Amino acid sequence: MLNFEDTNRKSKEAMDTMLKSYSDTAKGLQAIATETAEYSKKSFQDAVTHFETLSGARSFESVFELQTSFLKSTYENFISEATKLGEMYSDIAKSAYKPYEAPIAAATKPSKPTSVATSAAA
Repeated sequence: MLNFEDTNRKSKEAMDTMLKSYSDTAKGLQAIATETAEYSKKSFQDAVTHFETLSGARSFESVFELQTSFLKSTYENFISEATKLGEMYSDIAKSAYKPYEAPIAAATKPSKPTSVATSAAA
């Protein structure tokens, strides 16, 4: 028989879990957006500073050295930022999956095999 109280309690628990998961995901995405905006501002400012420095260069060799140094540091900063953002996305995925981990494991748990006698008659 359907127990209304149990059904109501389980529905409320499921809704609370879903809302918490959505809230955590929204907070994580907001942190990623903030991080991305800060990186973009810093990257733009670094580029402006580099071009100001580059415009004051007096020889081809100094231009080449400045450009090489700038490209190397820009690449390293980009890799660092991409790694950081990847970790942030990974953390969001883990936190979104966590509330559902136990129910999914329970639902996909194989049942105990029953011994069924099979005949080898062909």
